[in-house]
Amino acid sequence: MGKLSAEWEHQAAQWIAWARTPEHDSYWQFHRDAFLELVPPPSGPTLDLGCGEGRLSRDLHAIGHEVVSVDSSPTLISAAREVSPSIEFYVADAADLPFDDGSFVLVIAFMSLQDVDDLPAAVHESARVLSSGGRLCLAIVHPLSSAGAFAAREAAAPFVIDGSYLDTFEYADEVTRDGLEMTFASVPRPIQAYTDELTGASLLIEKMREIALPAHAFSDNESTRWARIPLFLHLRAVKP
Repeated sequence: MGKLSAEWEHQAAQWIAWARTPEHDSYWQFHRDAFLELVPPPSGPTLDLGCGEGRLSRDLHAIGHEVVSVDSSPTLISAAREVSPSIEFYVADAADLPFDDGSFVLVIAFMSLQDVDDLPAAVHESARVLSSGGRLCLAIVHPLSSAGAFAAREAAAPFVIDGSYLDTFEYADEVTRDGLEMTFASVPRPIQAYTDELTGASLLIEKMREIALPAHAFSDNESTRWARIPLFLHLRAVKP
């Protein structure tokens, strides 16, 4: 198990509590719905890559997708199976998927590729298991938002990058909200790192969106600062 995989297994109990608290985070407030606008309608087997405790798998299943889900964390997969026994869940590394070539018409990597230990292998494996004409839909924390920080909480506070946006680095964000604690471990990379891997795997990028905090998600005037920079990056690619 790689370093990031081990950290997510270590944080599994905290993540289950965090992810399963309705309306607690951006997934419930706006992110899921914005991402699903990018996802093609059900048309065959769908792989949820890095499914965690299964919340997106459950939502994909509810709208008609034939979902198969994988995660490197045994604890998270066990939790997902308990809630959704009708969905196939596997403990597997994104860089070494236990599926035949062309097994899926759709691969979903929702907030997972920033957390893999081997991005090139994970992207190439995603491309391998896609059938011709199949699509990879991914969401990551926008690399810009990981590279810097607001200088203050005020709505007009400047956003400052002290280091380099172009660097790849290890990142741990310790967050406490409404009595829940979570450490988000990831490796932020510039957008080009993702586009290079996608095109290197012979995938054609057909849509890219930058997602900011929408007006209905503002908790106070200060939070409007998050409408000025993108929080997430959504991207869809097709296998010729």
